[in-house]
Amino acid sequence: MKKGKMKYLVAGEVLLLFALFVIYYMGNNKIKGGEEARYANSSKTENMEDAEVVATEGPTEKFIKWVDFNVNYTALNDAYKADFETYQSDVHIDWIQLLSYLACRNGGNFQKYKTSDLTKVVNQIKKKETTMEELCKEQKYYEYYHDCYEAILGGFVGEYQVETGETDGKVAKTWETKYGLKAFLPIAKNFPYSDFDDFGVSRSYGYKRKHLGHDMMGQIGTPIVAVESGYVEALGWNQYGGWRIGIRSFDKKRYYYYAHLRQNYPYASNLSVGSTVTAGDVIGYLGRTGYSAKENVNNIDTAHLHFGMQIIFDESQKEGNNEIWIDCYNIVRFLYQNRCETAKVSDTKEWKRIQNMKDPIVEKYNNSK
Repeated sequence: MKKGKMKYLVAGEVLLLFALFVIYYMGNNKIKGGEEARYANSSKTENMEDAEVVATEGPTEKFIKWVDFNVNYTALNDAYKADFETYQSDVHIDWIQLLSYLACRNGGNFQKYKTSDLTKVVNQIKKKETTMEELCKEQKYYEYYHDCYEAILGGFVGEYQVETGETDGKVAKTWETKYGLKAFLPIAKNFPYSDFDDFGVSRSYGYKRKHLGHDMMGQIGTPIVAVESGYVEALGWNQYGGWRIGIRSFDKKRYYYYAHLRQNYPYASNLSVGSTVTAGDVIGYLGRTGYSAKENVNNIDTAHLHFGMQIIFDESQKEGNNEIWIDCYNIVRFLYQNRCETAKVSDTKEWKRIQNMKDPIVEKYNNSK
């Protein structure tokens, strides 16, 4: 056989083998399309506790691995008002269900959202022409959006108690039960700040990376408050974030990251890893630390709070390549309506909240420990 023909035969066999390999690989690794591509399987076999989960729930568990949260401020506010105004009525409209339904209708894109889109649905439900359950059951991706929005917003609205009342000019410790927004803006009331939507812009310190948080520029020493009730999961120095605090929500779905805190006195004195905090508690003070492997260094040019929200559906997503950080600019705008007022503690560097609050989930968590 001539060398030319032999060369073509060998090349043909190589191509055939490659084609068979591709067919085999694709057959055993089918890629799901659409919304289903946002889920992954997680094997839980790292310890005995996880092994028990495997025994009761099977070897794998499906969880969401990607979220693109772009619900704008207007939609958040409209949905919250509908929830708040119907709380004690015959038909209570849950704001997360409402947002999830709207997301199904617009493909998760709220850029063209109009208040009338929500008002029409709310009026139909109020008139009992339909129910939220009926509207949602026909939506193919409702479960996905609801799981996402519940993970992001689940701790923001609910019942709580505030300290109130006054007798003969003296404050009496009476507690009033309320319902509504119980999450707070991270900057304390009466302290100025400026911001813009800077999520995803480039960062160069250490290595090229995207900005996965929201910067709020303000004055050094400005009290920083806990957005949501939870427990301190991280506290200390990080060469990128400087002095920083990481607080986990009790359902473990949200991790709040507060970074670049004040030099020398970054935290509230009573905080340590494992501490329980109530939404609105002062947890630290705005500064410009970070961008240094050496502790307690001011290497940030402009004093600001770096505020980040990480969403966690499975513990494998907590650290590594599978982390989910969301753009929280519109969430910060929404939370502006609920700012916690603070007062200076005499002869100290501390600030404390003026009005105390009881969050039922804090008591529940403390009792479960």
